[in-house]
Amino acid sequence: MTAPLRFAIAVSLCVAAIQARAAITVTDDTGAAVTLSAPAQRVISLAPHVTELLYAAGGGTKMVGAVSYSDYPAEARQLPRVGDNKALDLERIVALKPDLIVVWRHGNAQRQLDRLRELHVPMFFSEPHRLDDVAVSLVKLGQLLGTSTQADAAAATYRHDIATLRARYASRPPVGVFYQVWDQPLMTLNGDHMISDVIALCGGRNVFAKLAPLVPTVSTEAVLAANPEAIVTAAPGATQPNTPLPQLATWRAWPSLTAVANDNLFAIDGDLINRPAPRIAQGAKQLCEDLELARSRRKPGAQ
Repeated sequence: MTAPLRFAIAVSLCVAAIQARAAITVTDDTGAAVTLSAPAQRVISLAPHVTELLYAAGGGTKMVGAVSYSDYPAEARQLPRVGDNKALDLERIVALKPDLIVVWRHGNAQRQLDRLRELHVPMFFSEPHRLDDVAVSLVKLGQLLGTSTQADAAAATYRHDIATLRARYASRPPVGVFYQVWDQPLMTLNGDHMISDVIALCGGRNVFAKLAPLVPTVSTEAVLAANPEAIVTAAPGATQPNTPLPQLATWRAWPSLTAVANDNLFAIDGDLINRPAPRIAQGAKQLCEDLELARSRRKPGAQ
């Protein structure tokens, strides 16, 4: 083998080694491996909570598109829109030439996700189920974006905020909570939803945690039988300011219900409590304060 040939082979091997080291692989929330040959430079978000995660992870300058209601931070409002959680604009997505698409599995139609797969663009499925998953998502997205320094810092701040709330409230006397998603029909959330995790963080107990599915329909009689000490719902946030608030006041027709008797009917900004993104720490703080208020309103001798 001649010296020039040996040199060429050596160079090729070095290049291959560098490329191998540059490849980035993380596991998304479905358990699938997502591999990029280099940090993503053109990213599309297909859910508002994903948009928040990407910005928090340091990817704001890399974003080229997002779905409707991606309104936080303020810069996200200027991103080109590629549809919403019901219908995606596939032609617009193709035209934006993404090198990474971050998807909300349960919020985006399966048929359209199948079409997206045909583009052969790497997709990361974001589906945080627990409070701690938000920090994990930040770290993974930071790896894919090449912004680990900012992402890791954001994850550390979020973990600190959650740990502070957990230390202060998780061991407080339990409060039975009915989380009302909607009133007609009457809907709630079971123990697999992140909001149930928030309730537990605050020392609360989701009275319908054992029901299925994730968003079960319940009867008024079931709520009366559970007799929650607090009833909580999401108020319209900046995302959907014109969405009507589930009518908590209707529960006043049952004055013997503990939540009504103690005036523990609470509404929290939906943008803070519903999105599995860093701002859920703010929603959790408000819920913890509300449940602490409920404790303070207990009648003498009440548990």
